Amino acid sequence: MLVQKLRLQRGWSQQQLAELSGLSVRTIQRIERGQGASVETLKSLASVFEIDFSELNSEAPMLHLSNGVSPNPTTSTEAQELLAMQHVRKLRKFYVHLMQYVLVISGLTMFNLISTPHRLWFFWPALGWGIGIVAHALSTFELVPFFGAEWEKRQVEKRLGRPL
Repeated sequence: MLVQKLRLQRGWSQQQLAELSGLSVRTIQRIERGQGASVETLKSLASVFEIDFSELNSEAPMLHLSNGVSPNPTTSTEAQELLAMQHVRKLRKFYVHLMQYVLVISGLTMFNLISTPHRLWFFWPALGWGIGIVAHALSTFELVPFFGAEWEKRQVEKRLGRPL
């Protein structure tokens, strides 16, 4: 979380941070998701961010619930930042999914119109995948009350037998 926050404050992409630190983009992604990192990796990141290594080293690996919220946010601000970052990740995934849909269905449409213009079959994959896009949008933008953040919270509390 701290690495992602520091990266975003500087306006860097994960690719830019990877190049500056000499790490792979995959490593940056793993650290930002809360997975552990080696001492050498943390030292490299601390050097790039021009902060003391102990600041990164003291950050314990975060355990995330299914909605991406840390179980023990230390402050209200931290909790809000976690929620905001998690929501932005969901938005990015949705928009990438939507772009893939548009590109692939456009390609299939052109292929269909060139190869067999008398039989339009591209509607079927567009319809099937379109249903998936609508479901993804409903989930991302929380337009359907069930299976949203409140539902997840109720289920966790039910499982724990106590309020969070």
